[in-house]
Amino acid sequence: MSEGGFFERFDSSDGERLRPTMAAASGWGPDSMRGMAVGGALAREAERVVLSTGRTDLRPVRWTLDLCRPAQLVETGITARVVREGRRVCLVDAELVQEGRLVARASGLFAVPSASPRGSVWSPPRDALILPPDDMPPLRGALRHYFTEGPGWRTRDGGHRTEGRRQSWHAPFPIVRGEPVSRFQWVASVADVANVVANWGTCDLEFINADVTVNMVRLPRADELGLSGSEHLKDAGIAVGGAVLFDRDGPFGTVTVSALANAEHAVDPSLQGSV
Repeated sequence: MSEGGFFERFDSSDGERLRPTMAAASGWGPDSMRGMAVGGALAREAERVVLSTGRTDLRPVRWTLDLCRPAQLVETGITARVVREGRRVCLVDAELVQEGRLVARASGLFAVPSASPRGSVWSPPRDALILPPDDMPPLRGALRHYFTEGPGWRTRDGGHRTEGRRQSWHAPFPIVRGEPVSRFQWVASVADVANVVANWGTCDLEFINADVTVNMVRLPRADELGLSGSEHLKDAGIAVGGAVLFDRDGPFGTVTVSALANAEHAVDPSLQGSV
């Protein structure tokens, strides 16, 4: 998919720069950039650095994003470097800078796949994953569909202000306008929505996440993926949320987020484009 995009790229004396589009806008504030755009842009640069090594045997298995400062809708620069490249793993760091200040940083672990051991290991049941119906309307002009226990799968409002378990369903969305989005960039971007499915409750979304960590055994196998809330813990204004990454072939990863109370600026995620 190459339509739309969170950024437009341009060249400057400092190298490539990214200019946010309105698709990158967040509901947390009038000039705020959504975490999906931040994570996707950092993943794009990290992936490009890995590809520049000439390694074609690596796949992403862990992605950690730290949101150091609120990202704004201003010109953005991103750098990445290989920290260590070994026979079986490659570790990459990336930074996002706006107006001379570090705004977000990320690290990615890429590994070489091999044959899985034969032994059986306990795994929790996944019968709680509810796939969208095959005849659900496609995502046109919306970033995601939502599932809430009771109302079921919907795109916009409709009884989502409950404490029921939540899921989201996503189609690929470009990071940079005019560029196809890779499956890794897509997952790194969508992972920010774990904050929504884990921390959205009866008074809308009252927590803003400060980080995102993805662990995955594979990439999605088609142009659809979901997040299913798996954990919500809170105390003294701090929350930890968890979600399962899945597609129509089953779960393929997990996401965790650390979040801070932000009730005075709570948003309704069912209003498309809010977070």
